Amino acid sequence: MKTVVEKLTFNPFQENTYIVHDGNSCVIIDPGCFSREEEEALVQCIEANGLTPVAVLLTHGHLDHIAGLDFVNRKYGVDVYLQETDLFTFRGSHIAANLYGLRGFIQPEEPNKLLKGDEILIFGEMEFQVLFTPGHSMGHVVYYNKQDGYVINGDVIMRGSHGRTDLPGGDYPTLKRSIVETMFSLPDETVVYSGHGPETSIGIEKQINPILHF
Repeated sequence: MKTVVEKLTFNPFQENTYIVHDGNSCVIIDPGCFSREEEEALVQCIEANGLTPVAVLLTHGHLDHIAGLDFVNRKYGVDVYLQETDLFTFRGSHIAANLYGLRGFIQPEEPNKLLKGDEILIFGEMEFQVLFTPGHSMGHVVYYNKQDGYVINGDVIMRGSHGRTDLPGGDYPTLKRSIVETMFSLPDETVVYSGHGPETSIGIEKQINPILHF
């Protein structure tokens, strides 16, 4: 069965949370739900499709991508995956919440499944290759589904743009290498699901992404 990607946009940062499923099991990628209404929207999407959550996959540990992790942990209690280097980012999310005035943020428990990169993760009919793509944060990863031709890429590439590098752990030359050497090695037709904004493709970004020119 071809896997299905559901997108929900949450929190003041307009972060994209993804629920990827095979009709039975699902993984929740970057749970950003923050308000009660957003938490309910996440649960409704899962229940309306008759799904059983089996894992949470984090592309990185920035505040907007883990704002709903404490809720998801309490609701579903599944394994949480994060690249080991990005524990630095994850542990600082409560500081970022204070800086941005995101009152009510609860620092979640640390992920129990630490990645290095290049792992193959299989959940039911879903298979993801973990690609190490630092630059936006020190331990950023993306989740590539080769069979169905898409990548859940967090804040590496946005349509016609890319992740910022001015936050702690960010580095522009490193991000550029991640995009040019890793992301652009994927087939042109690969759909890119971004952490903010609409979908794009590898082929489109090879033509329009400004990181190629600086």
